[in-house]
Amino acid sequence: MRSEVTVTFEGTTPFRIDLSRAQPIPQESARAWMDRQFTELGCEPLRATGKVLAADKVVVVAQAAGPVKFADQAWAQQFAGAAAAILGKPAVYVDVPSLSITF
Repeated sequence: MRSEVTVTFEGTTPFRIDLSRAQPIPQESARAWMDRQFTELGCEPLRATGKVLAADKVVVVAQAAGPVKFADQAWAQQFAGAAAAILGKPAVYVDVPSLSITF
């Protein structure tokens, strides 16, 4: 089964992170990693209510990280593994300019 996370930014080539050979990350560990990144990168909730859905968190972390963080293969691999685990999908497409995720 194909397992990859693709993240697109405006004006750059999409980042495709292959997870087919990666060890799956337990969902709780994935959530903790994404929560730390959300805090460390100074992310803000997308919704005025302050509620942060898992998909929203993945998008805003990708947005805050930007292409520079995704150029670091180790960080990108961690992000992709965490995103796939949190969302429960083997193939995830994160479109940062439109703040959307598709599966």
